Amino acid sequence: MDIHEYQAKEILNRYGIPVPKGHLARIPGEATAAAEAIGGDSWIVKAQIHAGGRGKAGGIIKAHSLTEVQKTARTLLNQNLVTHQTGPKGEKVRCVYIEESCQIDQEFYLSLILDRSHGCLSFIASSAGGTDIEEIAKKSPEKIIKLLIDQAKGIGEGQIQNLCQSLKVQDKIDQFSDLLKNLYKAYLETDASLIEINPLVITQGGDLKALDAKISFDDNALFRHPEIEILRDEDDEDPLEKEAGEHGLNYVKLDGKIGCMVNGAGLAMATMDIIQLHGAKPANFLDVGGNADQKKVEVAFKLISKDPNVKAILINIFGGIMKCDIIAEGIVAAAKEIKLKIPIVVRLQGTHKDLGQKILMSSNLPIITADNFEEAAVKVLEAADL
Repeated sequence: MDIHEYQAKEILNRYGIPVPKGHLARIPGEATAAAEAIGGDSWIVKAQIHAGGRGKAGGIIKAHSLTEVQKTARTLLNQNLVTHQTGPKGEKVRCVYIEESCQIDQEFYLSLILDRSHGCLSFIASSAGGTDIEEIAKKSPEKIIKLLIDQAKGIGEGQIQNLCQSLKVQDKIDQFSDLLKNLYKAYLETDASLIEINPLVITQGGDLKALDAKISFDDNALFRHPEIEILRDEDDEDPLEKEAGEHGLNYVKLDGKIGCMVNGAGLAMATMDIIQLHGAKPANFLDVGGNADQKKVEVAFKLISKDPNVKAILINIFGGIMKCDIIAEGIVAAAKEIKLKIPIVVRLQGTHKDLGQKILMSSNLPIITADNFEEAAVKVLEAADL
């Protein structure tokens, strides 16, 4: 689950991580009142959406007067902000965050995330903070510093010293030590899956501050955190993703034209990869899980079909606990109910494969079958006329 920047900063502030003063506004008048409450002679007006790249898209603007604050808020509110992470339609700005302006001396990137390759949490830091951290990682990987944390021992003082030395901030080691330890504590206690500060800055006054903040949480742990679950902004969630979550499905909408229904996250990723390998883009990630029943398959099928960009559907199932005939029955029932007219390519392997294929073939629906991965990818692109 993702939350907004202002919510992330409230959590970081509770854990002793310094953030600029700020207030939320949902109408232009509230923006002006927020700026007055903060004080000063300049402010940052920040669009609140669940996407990165806001600054480059015009969603983060400096205002030098209360009139400018109100005018900027009026411009941003209720508009769709398009960034490299939102897709072409963008996301509607329903609120803005008014924040004190800071005089920046240095900028850094800092995040804490699970490093699956090493089986531990890892701090990732860089002296090249601000925008385009992905490009920096790609073009200048030597500027990215990784700090692996042994969870049994916690963060070592030697590790903190090495990080500060790499960032050339040895004179700020006490501040960085407190920041890293508090960030680590926040991550563990809230069951976060990502905490990212970009940029983390040293102000001209010598203070350390988190100028931006992003926190994502493990959905499977939300039952332990009702105080976090209430932060969910359903208005900012894709309606199809929201519907999928209500039925226990792992669904992420993408911007391609090939709908995907797969069981197992690994197979789902491989399915998306092979679609792209053949020159098309997947319209979604959808993992129905290993123990889905016919009803869940029907719901998954309907979700995919609601996306108007989908030109063909690839169903790639390995039957283990979830038998191929159950999948086939769900596909047939859903396709008949919604009178689906776009082509379907189905690859079934595993338990009750032959029975599943028999159900599909006798359905009198325009279903194309495939025996292997490569064949399924080729056929679905042909069916979509891509």
